[in-house]
Amino acid sequence: MAATSTRPQRGKRSNLGPILVNGSLLLLVLIWLLPTFALLVSSFRTRFDIQTTGWWAIVPHREWLIVNEIEPDPNWDRDGVMSIEGAQGTFEELRNGITLDNGTRVLWIGNKRIGKVVVQEYKWTTNFKFTLDNYGQVLGGKTFEIRQPDGSVRTEQADNFLGAFLNSLTVTIPSTLIPILIAAFAAYGFAWMRFPGRRVFFVIVVALLVVPLQIALVPILQDYVKLQLNGTFLGIWLAHTGFGLPLATYLLFNYIRGLPRDILESAFIDGASHFTIFIRLILPLSVPALASFAIFQFLWTWNDYLVALIFIGAKPDVQVLTMRLAEMVGSRGNDWHLLTAGAFVSMILPLVVFFSLQRFFVRGLLAGSVKG
Repeated sequence: MAATSTRPQRGKRSNLGPILVNGSLLLLVLIWLLPTFALLVSSFRTRFDIQTTGWWAIVPHREWLIVNEIEPDPNWDRDGVMSIEGAQGTFEELRNGITLDNGTRVLWIGNKRIGKVVVQEYKWTTNFKFTLDNYGQVLGGKTFEIRQPDGSVRTEQADNFLGAFLNSLTVTIPSTLIPILIAAFAAYGFAWMRFPGRRVFFVIVVALLVVPLQIALVPILQDYVKLQLNGTFLGIWLAHTGFGLPLATYLLFNYIRGLPRDILESAFIDGASHFTIFIRLILPLSVPALASFAIFQFLWTWNDYLVALIFIGAKPDVQVLTMRLAEMVGSRGNDWHLLTAGAFVSMILPLVVFFSLQRFFVRGLLAGSVKG
C-alpha cells in the first residue's frame, strides 16, 4: 500500500520540473523583451509625449483628460477663495486639483499671473500618436522643423546616422569574414594535419583566450603609427582579426575534429589534396560552427566602441554607430525621442543576423563537446 501511494507523488514531482523550467525561461524572455519593446515604442513617439507620459500609455488605461479650458478672469481674487465651474477653493487648492461630485476635476495650470484653468474627466484612453519623424531626423542628416504643442516651430539640425551605419558595415563585415577564413584553415591544420610543434602551437592559441585585449591596445597603436595604419579601416580589420582568432580557432577546431574520419580518408584515397578537402568537404560540413562564430564576432565588432575609437578615431567621416550614439548622449541627453530611434537603428542589423543564423547557433557551440 505504501509503495503504491508514492507513485502519484513522483508523477507530480516529475511534472512540476518542466513547468518550473519553462516558467523560468518565459520570465527571462519577458524580462529581456520588455525593455526592447519599450525602446521600439519610444522611438516612434513625439518629444512631447515622451516628456509627459511613459511608453506604457499605448496600453488602455484611465487618466485625467481635458474636456474644457478656461482663461482666468482678471477680476478673480487669486489671494482668496475662487469659484470656477462649480469648484470653490484657494489658488493652492486649485493648483492641486479639486474633484467635484460628478467626477470632474478643476485644475489650475501655471502661476497666478500666467496660467489657465482646465476641466478634466477621468476616462479610459490610449496614446497611439506615432511618428516617423524621429527616424527621419536621425537618418536624414538634414534640418527639420519641429512643431511645439503651443503651435510654435523650431528648426533643428538632424543627426546623420546613415554615414555611421555604413562605416559600421565597412568595419564589421571584413572583421567577421577575415578571422573566420583564417581560423578555419588553422583549425583544419590542427585537427587533421601532422607537423612538428602542432600541440605547442595549439596550446599557445588557447592560452591567448585569457589575455585581455586592453593590454595589447597601446603596443599595437604604436606599431600602427609607425606603419601609418592608424585611422584606416585596414588597421581596425587587422585588430579585430587578431583579437577574434583565438576563439574562432578553438571553436572550429572542436567541430572539425569531430567530423567523420571515413569521409576524409575516402577523399585522400581518391587523390584529393588538403586544399580540395578543405574547400569541398570541411567548409560545407562546418556551416553550424562557422555561423556560431559569425554571430559572436559580428555582435562584438558591431557593438565595439573602444577598439574603433583607438584605431580609427572619432572623425565624422569614419565614425561608427557606437561613437555616434555616444556623441548623441553627450549632446542630446534629454532628446529621448532621438536617442531611442538611434539605439533601435543600431539594433536592427544584429537582430537580423542573429535570427537568420540562430538555428546553427547551439549546434555549433555544442559540436565536439560530447564524444560517444
